[in-house]
Amino acid sequence: MAPAACPAHEMKRRLVLRLGLAQLINWGVSFYIPGAFAAAIIQDTRWQAGLVHAGLSLALLVMGLVSPLSGGWIERWGGRRVMCAGSLLNAAGCLLLAGSGTACQYLAAWLVLGVGMRLSLYDAAFATLAALLGPDGRKAMVQVTLFGGLSTSLFWPLGGWLADTFGWRAGLTCFAVSALLGWALLLGLPGQPPAQAKQPTAIAAMPLPRVPARLYGLAMALTAFLASGLSAHMTSLLASHGLPTALAALWGVGQVGARLADCLQRRSLPALHLNLWVGVALPACFALGLVGLGSAPLAGLFVLAYGALNGLATLLRASLPLELFATEGYAQALGRLLAPAFLLAAVAPWVYALVRSQAGDMAMLWLSLAIALGVLSSAVALHRLRRAGP
Repeated sequence: MAPAACPAHEMKRRLVLRLGLAQLINWGVSFYIPGAFAAAIIQDTRWQAGLVHAGLSLALLVMGLVSPLSGGWIERWGGRRVMCAGSLLNAAGCLLLAGSGTACQYLAAWLVLGVGMRLSLYDAAFATLAALLGPDGRKAMVQVTLFGGLSTSLFWPLGGWLADTFGWRAGLTCFAVSALLGWALLLGLPGQPPAQAKQPTAIAAMPLPRVPARLYGLAMALTAFLASGLSAHMTSLLASHGLPTALAALWGVGQVGARLADCLQRRSLPALHLNLWVGVALPACFALGLVGLGSAPLAGLFVLAYGALNGLATLLRASLPLELFATEGYAQALGRLLAPAFLLAAVAPWVYALVRSQAGDMAMLWLSLAIALGVLSSAVALHRLRRAGP
C-alpha cells in the first residue's frame, strides 16, 4: 500500500524503519570505513597511517563545503531523491577505494564519499523528516538515530572479518553492495508532502533570525569539534594512563542509552531546555575526566557520561531548529549553519594531536573543558533570548 494511503501512525512507522535502516548502512559504509579497514590498508599498501586516516578528514571538509548547497537541493528535489543520490555516491566511493592503487586515487575516492555522506547521513535524514512530519518529527528523529548508533557494532566487526577473510578490497566491494541496499530502502520513502505538492514553485531561501542562528551554529560547531577530537584520541588516552581500552566502548553505550531514554519519554523535554541541561553537564563531565583518569571506575563514568551527552547533542542538532526557525526553512537552515561544524570536525583530530604532543593529556582535557564552557555560554544565551520574547 502506498504511504499516502496508510494511516498516519503506520506511515510514520515505515518511514522511521526505512530511514533508520538506511542510516545504519550509510554510516557503516562511509564514516566508519577507517575503523574497519584502516589497519588492513596500511599493512597491504605500506602507506603512512596519517595518509590513510586523512581520507576521512578530507571527506569532512567536503561535507562542510557541500553543506550550504544541500539544504536547497533537499527543498527543491525532495529528501528521497537527494538521499538516494547520496547512497549511490557512497557505493561509488567504496568501489573507488577498493580499486585505488595510488594515494591520489585513494584520496579522490574520499572526495566522492564526502559528498555522499553529506547527502545521506543524519542531517539529510533530519531535513527529510522535518519536511514530511513538520514540528512533530522530533520523536521520529530520535528513533532514526537509534539505528545509526548501532552502525559500529555491525560494520566494524563485519569489515574486520571481510578484510581478514577476503582482503580489504573485496570487503569494500561488499560495502558498496550494502550501500545499494541503503539506496533501495530510501527509494520507498514518501515523495513531497502534500502541502508542498500544491505549491510546485521552489521555496525561496528563508531569512534566519541572526542571533539565534549564530548561537546555534556556534554550539553545533563546538560540539562537533569536541566529538571529532575526542573520538580520535579516546582509546590512546585511556591506554596511556594504564586503563583498559575496552572502556571506550562505554561511549557508544552512553550515546544509544541517552537517545533511547529520550525516545521512551511520554513527553519530551523542549529542545531549548534540553540544550541548557546538556550545556551545564558538559563542563562537569570534563571536570570528572580531569580528576578521574587515575581510576578505572571514574574514567569509565567519564566516557559513559560524555557518550550520553554527545548522543543528546546529536538530537539537539536536529530538534533545536524546529523551535528556532520556520519548518519550511529547516533544510536550508541546517545546510548553511552546519557547514562550520563539518570543517571544525575535520581539523579537530589534528588540533588535539598537536596539543597532546606539546602539552600532554591533561592539556587536551583542559582544552575540552574550555570548549564545553563555550557550549554552555551559547546554551544560556539561547535560553535567555527565547525567554525574552519570540
